[in-house]
Amino acid sequence: MGWKTLDDMELAGKIVLTRVDINVPVEAGRVTDATRIERIVPTVKDILAKGGTPVLLAHFGRPKGTPVPEMSLRVTLPTLEEKLGRPVTFIEKPSREAIEALPDGAVVLVENTRFTPMEEKNAPEMAGFLASLGDVYCNDAFSAAHRAHASTEGVAHLLPNCAGRLMAEELSALDKALGTPARPVGAVVGGAKVSTKLDLLNNLVEKLDVLVIGGGMANTFLMAKGARLGASLVEADLLDTARGIMAKAEASGCRILLPTDGLVAREFKAGAAHQNKFLDADTVLEPDEMVLDAGADAVAGIVAEFAQLKTLVWNGPLGAFEIEPFDSATNAAARVAAELTSAGRLVSVAGGGDTVAALNKAGVADDFTYISTAGGAFLEWMEGKTLPGVAALEG
Repeated sequence: MGWKTLDDMELAGKIVLTRVDINVPVEAGRVTDATRIERIVPTVKDILAKGGTPVLLAHFGRPKGTPVPEMSLRVTLPTLEEKLGRPVTFIEKPSREAIEALPDGAVVLVENTRFTPMEEKNAPEMAGFLASLGDVYCNDAFSAAHRAHASTEGVAHLLPNCAGRLMAEELSALDKALGTPARPVGAVVGGAKVSTKLDLLNNLVEKLDVLVIGGGMANTFLMAKGARLGASLVEADLLDTARGIMAKAEASGCRILLPTDGLVAREFKAGAAHQNKFLDADTVLEPDEMVLDAGADAVAGIVAEFAQLKTLVWNGPLGAFEIEPFDSATNAAARVAAELTSAGRLVSVAGGGDTVAALNKAGVADDFTYISTAGGAFLEWMEGKTLPGVAALEG
């Protein structure tokens, strides 16, 4: 970990350019979920406590390099002021003079960084302009760290820089999960398609002791071993790829767990009639049958593995968690992981949109060691890719 935190920086009298992610959902001109705003509060308050002036840089929506009134960050002001407990000065066209003229204790929000094409192009001119506004750069937006933009990467090279509280928390959690994990270490990787997680699977099998594969992805692996799964979601063009991943895992000493049984139905709908059927290389389902969730035996095997682990990474559900009863496996396994975490026996880190939704649905998100809401950045980190916004902090 070569990056600095706010604790390492002298901020008294300094203007602190602070990249945050407040790209929050909005309906009828009102913020409907303030989670991302709430998570930047510690960083902003700590900068103020150290005598600095936080100048918040952020994007909102996808304006594609041109001003779009509906994507102005002004819509976040009421919620931002509420969560910070103080006024926030909104500036459309920032200047050093305007910022310096503000009273001590001011918080500044700059208009959407993506209102110019120079942001996403990481133009040196924009990075230089941003650097001219401040004295220190603080990145608190891990969720945007996979983008090499002017406000996430370019400006970091031009000023003394550090990670904000949220960024530092995220990086520390991820390091515990895969960087320097306590072993044995395992992962749950689920979801619909193998094709969306090829880089992830290929990276993980070289780092894990056990990999649990669930969801529609598991069907492709079972079919690669010879199973015939009727109308189940399967990527038939990736059977050789699945075999290659299994061979790589074996060579790396990583055991892959596939469902040994599953809930099989003829309709994809809530409450559909279903049966629990064993799954292996010899399974032959009827043409209209589909596997929609892992079965009870599979869950028993998964939670038995959890009990042996010291570290668990989770990305993706074990079945069609959106509809009952095909959320059963995800809920049951997640609850055991949460119990082991609460008992101090497991470090559990989870991330990804469907994952967060599934763990919230299971009622256990608060019991995991860390839940990342970073989406694409979390996935790219799990894939072993370099995140430009993090690399820039490491110098």
